[in-house]
Amino acid sequence: MESSFSIRAYSKQRQGHAHDYHQMVLPVQGAIEIELTGYNGRVSVGECVVIRAGTFHHFHADEAARFIVVDTPTLPEKFTTPEFVQFPITPPLMSFLYFIEKQLEFQVDSQLEQSIFALFFALLSQQDGEELLSPRMRETRAYIVENLDTELTIEALASIACQSPTQFKKHFKAALGISPFQFITGQRMEKAKALLTHTDLPVQIVAERVGYQDLSAFSRRFSSHFGMSPRQFIGNQKATD
Repeated sequence: MESSFSIRAYSKQRQGHAHDYHQMVLPVQGAIEIELTGYNGRVSVGECVVIRAGTFHHFHADEAARFIVVDTPTLPEKFTTPEFVQFPITPPLMSFLYFIEKQLEFQVDSQLEQSIFALFFALLSQQDGEELLSPRMRETRAYIVENLDTELTIEALASIACQSPTQFKKHFKAALGISPFQFITGQRMEKAKALLTHTDLPVQIVAERVGYQDLSAFSRRFSSHFGMSPRQFIGNQKATD
């Protein structure tokens, strides 16, 4: 078989099966609960789960959730090691997934899809297979990613993690290497960049989708993060079309 991409949704009803090819599931909206031998976890936006050929697995998800699923006969060698069952993916790969979703919805072009695969696997090879976060920290990170359009306070996030605000900030930085504020800002900016790239939403709506009611505040943050304003970014995108 050749490697293939698909956009999938699953039901809330628990299902189970195995297949004779490897599979990677990467959420682009929502999360999926997956059970494998020796593993039981929730895979959210910004993460990938690898299901190796012949592995029986159970899964269920909210019907509104959407996933990029990769079926492939081979995996990079490092993805056969235990730390690559579930792992966080980098912002560039996350942004690329949104592109893949749009392309799959747009047209069937086998030659282009092969080029996309080459770039996908190149980005995949950059993933580090970080040690899994604790369930509560993973739940908190997933909550952040799925609620970027809302106010995300340290107090509310600490409550999800069942920690005091001081403990939460300390443990979050120890686990992810950056502060909660830096993580939230990075996620918001990457989502804004993806929306500006893949949609024609007005900048004001994009700002609201990533948690900014004040357009000026959003523009300043975007400019600080990417070195250009949202409108300059859009102009550059149009110039290259």
